[in-house]
Amino acid sequence: QVQLVESGGGLVQAGDSLRLSCAASRRISSYAMGWFRQAPGKEREFVAATSRSGVLTYYADSMKGRFTIYRDNAKNTVALQMNSLKPEDTAVYYCAAAIGRETPSQDTRGYNYWGQGTQVIVSS
Repeated sequence: QVQLVESGGGLVQAGDSLRLSCAASRRISSYAMGWFRQAPGKEREFVAATSRSGVLTYYADSMKGRFTIYRDNAKNTVALQMNSLKPEDTAVYYCAAAIGRETPSQDTRGYNYWGQGTQVIVSS
């Protein structure tokens, strides 16, 4: 089992940047890692994911070109760099880990472990 702790959320203005971090309690080299988000009254949605090696990355269409996912297997961390933030990016952002997958899923059901989330609020 792995515990995931997100950090880096906060209140920013539209157009600003924010970097979220996810720290794992154990080695993450065996896990595909992903970021999801959930806005009030909406379902949790896929944001970005990276394969176990970090070679493959995937993004939701609305995040392409604005968000970048990074992983550091040596430090057991995953980061999400978010640029050009929009008010519609306001949500709780969650880090997730998938056991034994090289190719990450874009579905919440493809992940085994979740963090508690970090709130991001983007004001207009």
